[in-house]
Amino acid sequence: MGCTSSHGGHGPNIQKPAPEEGITHCGPWIKSADDLVGFPVWPEGYRQSLVCQYLTREIWEEYKDKKDAMGVSFKTCIVSGAQNVDSGIGCYAGSHDSYKTFNKFFDKIIEHYHKHGPSASHVSDMNA
Repeated sequence: MGCTSSHGGHGPNIQKPAPEEGITHCGPWIKSADDLVGFPVWPEGYRQSLVCQYLTREIWEEYKDKKDAMGVSFKTCIVSGAQNVDSGIGCYAGSHDSYKTFNKFFDKIIEHYHKHGPSASHVSDMNA
């Protein structure tokens, strides 16, 4: 669930905005999950990613300092989309447990992308 950009390694031509209290401006200057110190804000014209669309302040406040059972932080799950503002999805579950630990976020992403809600069941028919 990450970058679907086709820029061949060349990101968008954006300038880093001046710092704002409580905000982390997303862009190629984000080098690690530790750089996400405030609520991530994507630049105008680069708000198409699912991480940008579904990351609310409420979700950020609930998960920003949490890790899943395998030790993967929420910030690690979203840092790719914060760095690569032209990505289509912009997040990765760091482990299977990320889906449960950060369910208020990942359920929305999965439902949007796969059209599969959290209460839906997956049926496989290998004889079809």
